[in-house]
Amino acid sequence: MDIQAIRADFPILERKIHDKSLTYLDNAATSQKPRQVIQAIVEYYENHNANVHRGIHVLGDESTRLYGEARQAVAKFVGADDPLELVFVRNTTEGINLVAFSWGGENIKSGDVIVTSEMEHHSNIVPWQELAKRVGARVEYVRVHPETGELDLDHLGTLLKLRPKLVALTHASNFLGTINDVQGIAHLCKRHNAECKMLVDGAQGVPQMPVDVQKLGVDFYAFSGHKMYGPMGIGGLWVRKSILEKMGPFMTGGGTINEVSLTGTTFGELPDRFDAGTPNVAGAVGLKAACDYLSEIGMQNIREHEKKIINYAIEQLRNLAFVKIFGPTNLENRGALVAFTVKGVHAHDVAQVLDSEGIAVRSGHHCTMPMHMKLGVAGTTRASFGIYNTLEEVDQLVEGLQKVKNVFKV
Repeated sequence: MDIQAIRADFPILERKIHDKSLTYLDNAATSQKPRQVIQAIVEYYENHNANVHRGIHVLGDESTRLYGEARQAVAKFVGADDPLELVFVRNTTEGINLVAFSWGGENIKSGDVIVTSEMEHHSNIVPWQELAKRVGARVEYVRVHPETGELDLDHLGTLLKLRPKLVALTHASNFLGTINDVQGIAHLCKRHNAECKMLVDGAQGVPQMPVDVQKLGVDFYAFSGHKMYGPMGIGGLWVRKSILEKMGPFMTGGGTINEVSLTGTTFGELPDRFDAGTPNVAGAVGLKAACDYLSEIGMQNIREHEKKIINYAIEQLRNLAFVKIFGPTNLENRGALVAFTVKGVHAHDVAQVLDSEGIAVRSGHHCTMPMHMKLGVAGTTRASFGIYNTLEEVDQLVEGLQKVKNVFKV
């Protein structure tokens, strides 16, 4: 990987923040966009903008074709057998909610068990809590080892004896950085109960590593475009076709129907059944461009680069006695992020001082309040890395933390 050539693709990295070069370390929240993605969106709006499916004119045909090509490309990127298995959504959160309503509403009944974990993003906790409340089911949480930041697989085995209808886990934690063995867990789930379905929150997985949903053996996989160098407002939900064909629409209205009369409605086939209203065609075009961009670099190359960055970052931060790091000690199981606290300093204050140095990080609970409460911290500062980050930027982070130490005299 030619990192300098990659950095040249991202115009925002040329910005100055407080008269300093931007050091962008907030990729787990959203990644920056390369010119290839930006230009794909501009080219669509300048030359092809029209609504899809129903326009009998050239622009409508072009827009429909581009939308279909985007679905094919994104589905292929995550290893789908059939592009009809991919539903376009706004983001991972909408994808999980779609499963909770469309599949969960029909398949989760009173007394059923849903299993998720303590490390999950709120988007993979709250929809299941609300579903359980509506139907009288219950949610159980796989414990996380506080020292290692990894799932307690013995506890998972105990919960699987309850024969849950669904296991919903993150591929990679946005707080701890833990990469879960979702393939192994999916196999374990099916061994305990062949009817158990598995959903994966892939918001942090797809941007960081090769993903093949068929090899993983899961049933639902949700991800966001804006975290994988694509535009905001577009994402994907892959659903095993045999399941998706039986699911009703999440939202209803124009685009989802077959026939409508004043006495009732019949719904369309895949994928129209899940495309209510005007879709985000420009977003889909931009997401295809992001998939093409990442494929050209190679996801395994990206994973290896980011492993070097995070390994170096952990090594350097461990040398700072006033910094406490959270997450796996086994770096093979860690994604490209590190959350930490600075002794005696609020996470927001840490982030503000770093911002004064042009360093963008995230501070707070990162939508993982249960895990933060388990670890006894109100919030942490998180540095998360992407394809354009360098070892020199890790050094800048360390220098910024030395400034935090001096400002607050810790």
